[in-house]
Parts: sequence; C-alpha cells; structure tokens
Amino acid sequence: MRRSLAGVALAVTSMVALSFLIPLAALVMSLVKEQSITAAEQRAAALAPVLTLTTDPSALRESAASLDESDYVVLHLPDAPALGSSRAPAALLERAQQGRESISERVPGGWICLQPVVLPVDQVAVIENFVPEQELTRGVTASWTVMALLAVGLVCGSVLVADRLGAKVVRSSKRLARASQALGQGNLDARVDPMGPRELREAGIAFNTMAHRMTELLAVERELVADLSHRLRTPLTALHLATERMAGSPESARVEAAVCALETELRAIITAARTPLAVGPMGQGMLEPEAGTAHRAAPPGADGPRCEAADVVRSRTAFWAVLAEQQNRPCSLDLTQEPAAVGLSEDDVAAVVDALIGNVFRHTPPGTPFAVRVARTAQAVELVVEDAGPGIPEPDQALSRGSSTGSSGLGLDIARRAGSVTGGSVRIGRGPRGGARITVVFGLAAPQPSRRGPRASRRRTGWPRTR
Repeated sequence: MRRSLAGVALAVTSMVALSFLIPLAALVMSLVKEQSITAAEQRAAALAPVLTLTTDPSALRESAASLDESDYVVLHLPDAPALGSSRAPAALLERAQQGRESISERVPGGWICLQPVVLPVDQVAVIENFVPEQELTRGVTASWTVMALLAVGLVCGSVLVADRLGAKVVRSSKRLARASQALGQGNLDARVDPMGPRELREAGIAFNTMAHRMTELLAVERELVADLSHRLRTPLTALHLATERMAGSPESARVEAAVCALETELRAIITAARTPLAVGPMGQGMLEPEAGTAHRAAPPGADGPRCEAADVVRSRTAFWAVLAEQQNRPCSLDLTQEPAAVGLSEDDVAAVVDALIGNVFRHTPPGTPFAVRVARTAQAVELVVEDAGPGIPEPDQALSRGSSTGSSGLGLDIARRAGSVTGGSVRIGRGPRGGARITVVFGLAAPQPSRRGPRASRRRTGWPRTR
C-alpha cells in the first residue's frame, strides 16, 4: 500500500509540476528575449535625435559610446562608411533605407534591429543595434534550474508525505490484522490501540468492543456451565443417601459406583469451567471468568421474573426434609407472614436454597442440626441458613468464586450473585448454634396488583412433612 500511495503521489505531482513548468519555462524565455530586443530598440531610438542634429562622425561616436552595449551599435550615414562593425545583411539595410521602416529580425548569431532616421536634406541614415544570442537567453538557464529544483523538491515532498501517511495506515492495518489473528488463535486478551485515519480508528474501536463482548459472553456461558453442574449435586446427594439405605443389596455397589462416577464428571466440569485461559497447540483455550460477572436479571420493580421467596423455600425444604430425616438432622423452618416477592425466577431462588442447604449436608457430619428462616424487612427479604457445624474459618475467602478450601466455591457464589442482581448481598458469620450463619439479602420486587386476598399465615416450626 505504501508503494501504491507513493506512486500515485509521484505521478500526480509530476503531472501538475510539468503542466506548470513547461509553460512557465517558455514564458521566461520569451520575456528575456523581449526585454533584450526592447532594450536594443530603445538604444537605437536614443540616437535618433542626435542624427537629426548632426552627422559629424566624432560627435556620433561619442554619443554612441555613452550607450550600454555600444560595441553593437552601428551608424549607417548616407554617402559615408558605417561607423562601427556592421552585422546587418545588405538586403535588410537597403530595405530600411529605401522603405524607411523599422526592422527587427533574427539573423545568424543573434537579433538585428534597424532604425531609419530621416535627415534634414531628405536623406536616410540607419541606426543598427545587434543583440547577440547569449543576450537573448541571459538568465534563462538559471531560471530553469531554479524551477526544476523547486519541482523536484515538490515531488519529493509529496512522495515523502504520501509515504508517511501510507506507513501510518499500513501500521494500523497490520496491528488490526495481528490482533484479529491472535483472537482467532484463542488469545482473548488481544486488543488494538485505535490509530490512523478515522475509519481505521472506528474499526479498531469496533474490534475492541467485539472482543470485550465475546469475553463477557464466554465468561457468562462458562459460569452457567459451572452453576448448572453445581446444581446437579443436589440430586446426587439424594442418590448417595439412597445408596446408603441400599447397603448390602446386590445393586448397591453398582449404583454407588455410578453415582461416584457421575460426581467425578461433574467435579471435572466445574474445574474445567474455572480453569484460567490455557492456549493449546491449535490456539484453543478457556477463559477465566471475570470477577463479578453474573447472569443478567431485571432490577427490582422492572418488568421481569418475580416470585414469592417463602413459597420457593417451602417447596425446596420439602425436598431436603427427606434427606434430613434419614441423617437424623434436627432442623427448623421459619417463614415470614408477610408477602416476600423478589425480582428473581423460582429456579434462581431454588438454586440459592439448594446451594446453601446442600453445603450444610456436604460440609457437616450427619446429625448436625441446622435451621432455615425467611424474614421480611422494610426494603428486603432475608434468607438465613445456619447450622451447628464447624463454621467457615475465612468468610471473605469463601465468598471468592472457587477459592474456598475443599470446595468448588460455587454455592456461595450463586447466592452472592443472585442477591446482587436484586440489589442485595451475602453475609457470613457465626450463629447462635456455634456454626456457620449465611444470610442472603434479596431486594424486594415492586408491588403488583393482586387479584387474591391477603395471604394466610405460614409461620411454621419444624420441617414440613411430605406425602
């Protein structure tokens, strides 16, 4: 591209320079010639008054000597030899004398000017002024040289400017091409510094926006894979307990092996989804999810998903009640009497409940009591899950996705992101039972017109019984 732009600039500038230089050079030559001839005619005219006053050769020589270029001035007097060395052809002299006309013509070696002067006795004298060839072109070569140098400088300058502009465009294009290749090979951190012409800057900004958006989409997709895999651990926990009850039967070992294999695969999926970017031989790799990236949900009060948190907690505790009874886990459930609508779907709230209660089953021994409570405040709904286990030694680290010791770290992250979507938060501390106390705060959803009457009290103590 640089060569093409330089070639175009060279061609265009050369054409423009030639289109001006050729007429200008001819004009300079014509002006120099005209000035020399005019000067010769003026010298001849200056001697005409002297001839009308006297024809004395000495006086005429003295007058001619006072003129510039006097060596080329010749006086032709009637019936007398010429005063000076004449270079005029005889035919031109005869024509000037007889025809009494001024003659200015080119002759070999220069230009001749003949000026007839009528004397008092009706005789004609002729003033000859010869202009040599070098006088006709004096200064033309120098003028042409200056104009040629200016033209060459103009052409070189335009080519240099075109080359610099082309280099800037080419550099921007190469950077954009390299970044595109790097992105195609799996380097999701590839970005470009927008530079060059406006169009290339816009292309660079669009590329960076596309790469950033692709990174966000991949992070969300990988989080979704990890979250879904984590949610599958809830039915796996039930299968583990079922196999414990089947201990001793012929099928128990096979079912237990299948459940363990499935849990191993899920753990591998979660680990792979949380592995930082590792570009392989073919440029394939995985993206490290950005901190704070979560599923997008409508803010509280906007048109979007909503559900009654107490109803979802009731239905999920009914599932976990069976497992709690099998492990002899004393527990309690306390639901608010007020409406507790949050701006999340039932599946999202159920995922939070399953993650928190599932952590109790996975990280505390059988027989450890725990409690679940849903409370309504002025602006929020609080879901509290506490147990009598060993607790969480490093709460801040536990809230970091995938950094908690001995765990995938996804359960608490699911709860944290669900709360943050509604404008809430997650708090980890120690409860009155001595173990961990996890409080998830959901922002209240905007009230909607209801066709149903006031809800009945749903406050209960103890686990709900299932049929």
